[in-house]
Amino acid sequence: MDTRQATQNLAAFFETLSPHSVAQLHTVYDAQAIFKDPFNEVQGLPEIERIFRHMYEALDQPHFVVTGQVVDGLQAFLTWEFRFRFKRFDTTTLQTVRGASHVLFNEQGLVTMHRDYWDAAEELYEKLPVVGAVMRWLKARANQA
Repeated sequence: MDTRQATQNLAAFFETLSPHSVAQLHTVYDAQAIFKDPFNEVQGLPEIERIFRHMYEALDQPHFVVTGQVVDGLQAFLTWEFRFRFKRFDTTTLQTVRGASHVLFNEQGLVTMHRDYWDAAEELYEKLPVVGAVMRWLKARANQA
């Protein structure tokens, strides 16, 4: 198995992900894969698919841009930007969340573990109308100490 190729395949999959291609997650993920991000921790393709389907229900025009890849043995790190528009407020501003994913592959080149790292406070909560004002105030207070 070529981990570099598996990583490039995964990056291409996410950069072209659409509501229709979510059903093709089995081409890059093992059936019992684990997925974790700041809001979810699930195991198995049906649960991982549920998370990505919900993304398309909750957000407008969500898409990933992979900005970097580091491969070592059967693991890889991908840095990315997740771009979207909110459906309920500030629907015109393109939002960007920056993060990274740590993935482990099996010998077949399928993802067995996918963990996303990103700062929910800075990258998401600060962009919300009411919560954002509180988060920015808390951040300013913490930086004064």
